[in-house]
Amino acid sequence: MQDNNSTKNNETQKRENPFFLPYGTPHYTVPFHRIQLGDYEEAFMEGIRRDDEATDKIINDPAEPTFENTIARVDTEKGEHYYDLLSRVSNVFSCMMSAETCDEMEELAQKLSPILTKHANDITLNKKLFERIKFVHDHPNRELNAEEQMLLDTSYDGFVRSGALLDEEGKEKLRKLTEEASMLTLQFSQNLLKENKAYTLHITDKDQLDGLPETAIAAAAHNAKEKNEEGWIFTLDFPSYSPFMTYSAQRELRKQMYMARNTVCIHDNEQNNLKICQRLVNLRRELAQLLGFETYADYVLRHRMASTTENVYKLLNDLIDAYKPTAIHETAEVEALAKKLEGDDFEMQPWDFGFYSHKLQMEKYNLDAEMLRPYFQLDKVIDGVFGLASKLYGITFQENKDIPVYHPDVKAYEVFDKDGSYLAVFYADFFPRKGKQGGAWMTEFQGQWIDYKGTNVRPHVSVVMNFTKPTAEKPALLTLGEVETFLHEFGHSLHGMFANTRFESLSGTNVWWDFVELPSQFMENYAVEKDFLRTFAFHYETGEPLPDELIERIVKSRNFMTAYACLRQVSFGLLDMAYYTKKDAFTEDIIPFEKEAWKKAMILPQLPDTCMTVQFSHIMAGGYAAGYYSYKWAEVLDADAFSVFKKNGIFDQATAQSFRDNILSKGGTEHPMTLYKRFRGQEPTIDALLERNEIKKS
Repeated sequence: MQDNNSTKNNETQKRENPFFLPYGTPHYTVPFHRIQLGDYEEAFMEGIRRDDEATDKIINDPAEPTFENTIARVDTEKGEHYYDLLSRVSNVFSCMMSAETCDEMEELAQKLSPILTKHANDITLNKKLFERIKFVHDHPNRELNAEEQMLLDTSYDGFVRSGALLDEEGKEKLRKLTEEASMLTLQFSQNLLKENKAYTLHITDKDQLDGLPETAIAAAAHNAKEKNEEGWIFTLDFPSYSPFMTYSAQRELRKQMYMARNTVCIHDNEQNNLKICQRLVNLRRELAQLLGFETYADYVLRHRMASTTENVYKLLNDLIDAYKPTAIHETAEVEALAKKLEGDDFEMQPWDFGFYSHKLQMEKYNLDAEMLRPYFQLDKVIDGVFGLASKLYGITFQENKDIPVYHPDVKAYEVFDKDGSYLAVFYADFFPRKGKQGGAWMTEFQGQWIDYKGTNVRPHVSVVMNFTKPTAEKPALLTLGEVETFLHEFGHSLHGMFANTRFESLSGTNVWWDFVELPSQFMENYAVEKDFLRTFAFHYETGEPLPDELIERIVKSRNFMTAYACLRQVSFGLLDMAYYTKKDAFTEDIIPFEKEAWKKAMILPQLPDTCMTVQFSHIMAGGYAAGYYSYKWAEVLDADAFSVFKKNGIFDQATAQSFRDNILSKGGTEHPMTLYKRFRGQEPTIDALLERNEIKKS
């Protein structure tokens, strides 16, 4: 008779890595319930092995290079595409690193980072593979359609931009630069997560809760209970931090929270990101110059709608010229109210601005985020957002609890097209937790593509957010800002779900970075539309609809502090460009450099001992280096696009179908301006944005 340990050992030996097996789940969704931490490394290494095997097969193919056997990378013998396993496990692992990480996973990421970077370089620097790609690029074997031509051009250019034309010494230098950058971006993100999660403001004196709304107090009590502490705990997670800075009457505590948030990763500890940021800026400059560009911005903008640094600066400077006078007036109004309430000798500091601007909003519009919360119960907001998609595009959502999820908070839905056919799987992950990055994002576990046999492989998309949690007494009640965030990420997910292209690398959100925010920011417009709010905004206790009078106040106040908010975004764009337009080695101290870089867009005085750069994931660890202007660029597009809906009707299905057909389903198969003009009939102008923000009268 076997003992228990022997039985367990046999079970372990029999167990196969779930990444190597048919998933056996609805729509071939990721079997999270079967994946163990050790499965990732094994799957990555096997994926690399298969990748190398497939590459060898391509470069050793005796047949003349063609679009099919070299660019589309179709194995005509097996009737399938290459590179399946590695992308499959990479998608899952990267999603988990952001949404459900742990110390062991982060250690594994550090171990795998140089291995994966080396593997990517091995492919893009493979001389024989590039020779075949170049041959097809120079001698296409047949006439290509627009999508095929785009794949050919991006494949060739991708290899060139990854160093394929460098000599051996240059290729070796590029390897070192990319491997070091990969490790540093990972370290940057890990440091930021640890620093943000490490800080708490623990209050035990009830009097120090003065001014805070009941929802914020209940959430803080819930945080304390989770940590087995008495009293109330506030964190740097946005649903905790934002209400505190807006409502707390305890000025000294607001200062503590503000300084905690704005000094993360500059302390004298292992999580300090100052040297990492400096090195990343230099690594990217060196990479660009190695590839023949003057600056990293020049390298990046070659594949952006903006095209040149001059065009980026023109946009940012035009916005400063248009919005700064209004922003100065807005700030002066807040300062005047603060002095009226506190005395003429009151000097407003950054930790005061949210507090007094909220009071001004109440004075001008009698409107406050907490007034609206009872009408924005998360379950109803979900119904509203899904209902909006149904009104526009005819699609429907049905929760399927048989689809595995990676955390109990996550909901999984099947999405069906207007003809009833299966369209996509949609995951939604709403609440903050220990192993989850702050912020909100959309991602994919599986992209859309059409396989060699003609099967349209449908996408599995996910939106991840950090909304106000439910408590024992109340369901999750959102702010209007959180509703906007939901709409934003949902817009990205529609871009993914409607994808209908042949090649996954051109599918869904695989578009130029200053175009990718158009579908997301477009959806935000609905947050202040009366006819949309009336579809889901009902009081969570009484069931009463959001009163017309409150809706009117929402509409009237939509541009409250909008110029100040615009300049804040512009300031981030200026900072980004300041780093990545450098032609010489970056040796300056980050903190004073930052203050100088964005001062043109600053209205309030800057504090010398705070720093944004070290927590600016978009431009240091994300894909927005030399591209943060994209948010404002896309805002011009989204305002222009939504003006068509305002003219034809915000739920007009014909207009929505055109938006779907020409933009949402096309991915990166054609130049984005070509796609946009096909929908709009003309190039966009800034006029619609200025009119929407009431900077310019229509």
